[in-house]
Amino acid sequence: MKRRTFLQGTLAAGVAGLAVSAGLLTPRMVMAEGGGAFDAKTLDDALKAMALTPEESKDITIKAPEIAENGAVVPVEITTTIADAKEISILVENNPTPLAATFILGEGATAGASTRIKMGKTSNVVALVKAGDKAYSAKQEVKVTIGGCGG
Repeated sequence: MKRRTFLQGTLAAGVAGLAVSAGLLTPRMVMAEGGGAFDAKTLDDALKAMALTPEESKDITIKAPEIAENGAVVPVEITTTIADAKEISILVENNPTPLAATFILGEGATAGASTRIKMGKTSNVVALVKAGDKAYSAKQEVKVTIGGCGG
């Protein structure tokens, strides 16, 4: 490691430590945007926090297992053919906090997202796609045999 890189890293860590100890920087300030939607306790509250009223669309495909043996790791893949898709969100209707993930798509990106989510019990997985000033949704039921959200 070069001396200059080490000194720059040490200085940055020191400044961040001082900011935290002085109360100028709190963990809440460095969290991802959209905390309101991630803090919502129901699907309707999450949609309100996201300021969305989606319409159902057959142009969104959800690839998820019909039966998930372990709710702690449920693979989900969302793809869409909707033009100019800018954002994809995954919500789980019966989870304690329904919003599982939001993906912001860059210019020219493939309109799709893949991740693993936690599911507490059998529920609908809802995919939301924002394109322009409109929102679209699709849903698929996933049956969970062993809960992943503390169950």
